[in-house]
Amino acid sequence: MKSFGLRCLFILLTLPYLLQADLSPDYYSKTCPEFDQTLVQVVTDKQIAAPTTAAGTLRLFFHDCMVDGCDASILVASTPRKTSERDADINRSLPGDAFDLITRIKTALELKCPNVVSCSDILVGATRSLVKMVGGPRINVKYGRKDSLISDMDRVEGKLARPNMTMDHIISIFESAGLNVQEMVALVGSHTIGFSHCKEFASRIFNSNSADHSADFCPEGMNAKYAAELRKLCANYTKDAEMSAFNDVFTPGKFDNMYYKNLQHGYGLLESDQAIALDNRTRPFVDRYAANETAFFDAFATAMEKFSEQRVKTEVDGDVRRRCDQYNDYKG
Repeated sequence: MKSFGLRCLFILLTLPYLLQADLSPDYYSKTCPEFDQTLVQVVTDKQIAAPTTAAGTLRLFFHDCMVDGCDASILVASTPRKTSERDADINRSLPGDAFDLITRIKTALELKCPNVVSCSDILVGATRSLVKMVGGPRINVKYGRKDSLISDMDRVEGKLARPNMTMDHIISIFESAGLNVQEMVALVGSHTIGFSHCKEFASRIFNSNSADHSADFCPEGMNAKYAAELRKLCANYTKDAEMSAFNDVFTPGKFDNMYYKNLQHGYGLLESDQAIALDNRTRPFVDRYAANETAFFDAFATAMEKFSEQRVKTEVDGDVRRRCDQYNDYKG
């Protein structure tokens, strides 16, 4: 009886490892041989039509994977009975072009190989292709993920970093996702493309102690002229919620290491961006990637590969959605 109990305990302890997804770069080679070709074609067409798609999809990828792994839970639409992740406060500004891209890829693949390719694999594959398309490194991704059966707004808070968080808090969030400080700094380099809405950094550039938004005020670490230009740009941000600024003011549409060079000269847009250039734990990596783009690319690709393969859903706790924004058992 004692040996039986020990065997049961052993099985329970090893179960998570036995159920790990069998990911492979060739996962769809037999079940959907046109998978990669179809995905790349749709991605290319969308990026040409809407050049901000790359940055938007990369952001969508992070917001999905930081909450319980890369499982496409961010794609599920809310219903009258359940509010999903995509409607959490921090996710409401996620760009429509990114969601539209995943829908287009899924539709194209369902016509070629129905009920085969998961939405989570589509998001990972699309992100890989877009990063490369805008000048970034090649990311060797694997496939075989299943889509989450759960998408709950309440699971989001505390798992995504906000611009006004302390560096201790941000590091702890990434550590909870299985990422160390070096990997965190490399992944934050994704801010080399895309933009942020003025409301996300307004509290930084406007002197909260002054009613005059044009006051000569410069946040810690920020270039004074840059701060002044941002105040002009965002002067009416309270009236226009769509007002925004590029994360990288010099090469906003190119995936390169300019983001880190900007931080060294006080051109970090978000408070959390500039903080990694000042903190003793993160500054050495900022300096390394600013000086060596190859080092940044290698670190970014390696971190992305690791990040995309953590907490993957299997047949036990996931499935392949027929529509990325709905569960398969959704009754309407």
